[in-house]
Amino acid sequence: MIAPAASTSTVSRGVRLGYGVGSFCTATVTAVPGLLLLYYMTNFLAVPAWLAGVVVTAPKVWDLFINPMVGRWSDRTRSRMGPRRPWLLAGACTLPIAFFLVFAGPPLTGVPAALYIAACFLATATAYALFEVPYKAMPGEMTHDYHERTSLLQWRMVFIGAATAIAGVLAPAIVTSQGDDGTPASYRLMGATIAAIMLVSMLGAFFGTARAPMTGAPEADRGGWREQFSAVKDNSAFLWLTVLACTQMLAVSMMLAAAPYFAAYTLGTPTATQTLFAALVGPILLTMPLWVRLARRFDKRGAMILATVLFGGGTTAAVATPLFGSAWAHVTILVVGVGYAGVQLLQFSMLADVIAADAQRSGKRRAGVLTGLWTAIESGVSSFGALIFGIILSLGGFIESEPSRPVQQPDSAVTAVLIGQTAVPALIIFASALMTLKYRLTPPGAPASDASA
Repeated sequence: MIAPAASTSTVSRGVRLGYGVGSFCTATVTAVPGLLLLYYMTNFLAVPAWLAGVVVTAPKVWDLFINPMVGRWSDRTRSRMGPRRPWLLAGACTLPIAFFLVFAGPPLTGVPAALYIAACFLATATAYALFEVPYKAMPGEMTHDYHERTSLLQWRMVFIGAATAIAGVLAPAIVTSQGDDGTPASYRLMGATIAAIMLVSMLGAFFGTARAPMTGAPEADRGGWREQFSAVKDNSAFLWLTVLACTQMLAVSMMLAAAPYFAAYTLGTPTATQTLFAALVGPILLTMPLWVRLARRFDKRGAMILATVLFGGGTTAAVATPLFGSAWAHVTILVVGVGYAGVQLLQFSMLADVIAADAQRSGKRRAGVLTGLWTAIESGVSSFGALIFGIILSLGGFIESEPSRPVQQPDSAVTAVLIGQTAVPALIIFASALMTLKYRLTPPGAPASDASA
């Protein structure tokens, strides 16, 4: 159980807004490549589906090294701006450029195109780590209050909802503005637009958190990697939360990678990607107050189970899309959106609780290390979503193509698209509901439960 704090720091509205706006970056840099990059490579650059899946996955392995390193550096940073904000600024100066280059390459196809994108995506992952890891560590240091963290993070989720709309509606709209399937030029325009939005949001977070409170943060942990990893290994709440988040994000990443294919081959129109994402985003923007109340009523673990059941139920129902058509698909994605909103909010709120509990128990500042490990493992595992979907496409006989040489996909490939978008992610997300039962970090005054249990 999290120990009661002697005093509770209240985070001002200005800081909440300033912190939340950074999610325009963290959401879009994940969602846009997750949604469009695999499709861009297989349908515009003639990269085989299995190789495109490897390209999307491989740079994320680097996260397993760079994210904990950035977290450790930020823990040990001493600056008049605090330990985290200098890294936000470093990310703002590098990430937009690297992201733009992913979609702005020379006219290459096949293996050379795959190598170019892999290099740029690796640079993007590195620059993103500079911002993401310190950014996600901050809520656990802003307030001691168990429920205020959820309230604080609902502001972030509103911005994530808006950013998801940008990723799922604006980005595909720009891509298809010069034709239903898009052109290389439209992908470059999309990359430049999203990069500009990232830059503004990252600078907004940097300046907006200038007055963020630090709730008596302890001294940084000066132990070596072995001592720090040993401490993490003994923190079962952190370990179970990481496993839970990885499982959920694996399902999400599969659905993101599958969405353009689902729109094109199951619904019959690539532009349906935009309306499907509108159905997903709407609940994220509208249901945050509801999920905050449910977390108070049923505690975060109970609310998380409800969220995963809604997510998995909607995904399962989408299997029937070929029978009931486009309207059915949009209704099921709306249900998925309600569950996904709760999953996202509760993941980040639980992570802040784990960070705060670790600081109280150890008396050391390890927020950066914990967040770095969490994001690295989550990112690495979730990146396999595109790889798994690429393998499913290959097993189904999907044929890669270029705009100048369109192909007719076999029925087996169309079936593979449906399975990769619905049945497989549903099984994964339902498994996460069972994992939630192993997470037992509770608020002050709750029935006995050890902080690390």
